[in-house]
Amino acid sequence: MNEESKMKNKIRHIITLLLLGFSLNGMTQTDSLASYLSIAAKNNPALMQKYSEYQAALQKVPQVGSLPDPELSVGVFLSPMELVSGNQYADIKLMQMFPWFGTLKAAKDEMSMMAKAHYETMQDTKAQLFYNIQQSWYGLYKIDQNSRIAKKNLDILHTVERLALVRFKSPVKGTYSVSTAPIPSSNSSNAGNSSDMNSMGGGSSNAASTPSASSSMNTMPTPSGGSGLADLYRIQLEIGELENNIALLDNQKRTATAAFNSYLNRASETPVFIPEKLETPLFEAPLITDSLFTKNPMLTMLNYEKQSIEARKRMVTKMGYPMIGLGVNYSIIGKSDNPMFNSDMNGNDMIMPMATVTLPIYRKKYKAMQAEADWDKTANNQAYVATNNSLKTEYYQALEAFQDAKRRMELYDKQFKLSEQTQSLLLKSFATGSSNGLNDVLTVSRQSLDYELKKEEAVADYNIAVAWLKRLLCKNP
Repeated sequence: MNEESKMKNKIRHIITLLLLGFSLNGMTQTDSLASYLSIAAKNNPALMQKYSEYQAALQKVPQVGSLPDPELSVGVFLSPMELVSGNQYADIKLMQMFPWFGTLKAAKDEMSMMAKAHYETMQDTKAQLFYNIQQSWYGLYKIDQNSRIAKKNLDILHTVERLALVRFKSPVKGTYSVSTAPIPSSNSSNAGNSSDMNSMGGGSSNAASTPSASSSMNTMPTPSGGSGLADLYRIQLEIGELENNIALLDNQKRTATAAFNSYLNRASETPVFIPEKLETPLFEAPLITDSLFTKNPMLTMLNYEKQSIEARKRMVTKMGYPMIGLGVNYSIIGKSDNPMFNSDMNGNDMIMPMATVTLPIYRKKYKAMQAEADWDKTANNQAYVATNNSLKTEYYQALEAFQDAKRRMELYDKQFKLSEQTQSLLLKSFATGSSNGLNDVLTVSRQSLDYELKKEEAVADYNIAVAWLKRLLCKNP
């Protein structure tokens, strides 16, 4: 008995693990917004361009931080020059110039800060790309919901059409005559001219009967057959227009899908996964403070550019100081046969250390470079203030969109529930024949679906606004 219970427990555990595995596999969605963002981060051409520019900027750091190339000069005498120590055949000079102390470091600092600025530009491009992808994805969700609700409306119209057709064919109380003519089709050319269309019952051959007193007193006037046929025509007009809208939405979806796939750098016809319903994540938008946008890539980039300009000013200041050159001069000397030059030094090569100094006496260009750096720094400060103000304005716009979408979600959810209840009551009344309010049915039906669509659009707008705020606040999507 114990063994049987143990075996049953093992089987239960195995089944539980299998069900858990199936549920996890069902939850894993390779085609999701997060996966699309990951694909775009690897494949988007604009982002790859910024990454290549950043890598190119990094390669400038060792370029400006290296010493100038040494200069080697070689001179050969076609006819040996006679010297006291022998005959000189060639002269070799090697010279290395050294900038003033700290010049190379300032140049490296300038290029390092510029590379960091390129990196922040890449980060801003990435953040904007992710926002564009989310905006496009939620736009596709809007189109899907619009198409879904339009098809739902189409089903309702077909239902109303069948109800109207049933009422048109069936005898109705309170009528004084019933037509014996067959029901004309909607495309009949003489349907509107038939005199037998004046009654709601067109499929019966019963003769007209005199109503009783109770029926004549308690019965409201009923619509004629022509009115019922007109109702059918109106419903068919609505159906045709709705089918055209659905076809238009299909075209819009193809265009939006192609635009979305362009961000991912893949084929335009690649299907895009769109969920049936969107979640509304909780988000608390912080108040604007002076330090709210300090991590924004654009402001960080401007800070690095400012540091780069300051390093450039230090560099051009040191460039106005002399450069020092150190080198050596090597003279190749052969022995002379002249007995007058016979000495111990005859034929010995000569080595002469050399030093040189540049004289930066033309100061106008150095002053102009310093003034250029000062103006660039001033422009950078102004750009920082302008960018910060622009971010604040954009943040207020995103906050307004966020609050508006949140308010609309709550409003249209209530409106949708009320209109659904009203629509249900009117459809029941219309189906039982206790009401002739086809206009009311169609109007409330349109209102109900319109509120449902507006609610779903508000949910999408809410998510777009959250993505916008996160993009400004440099938070991960």
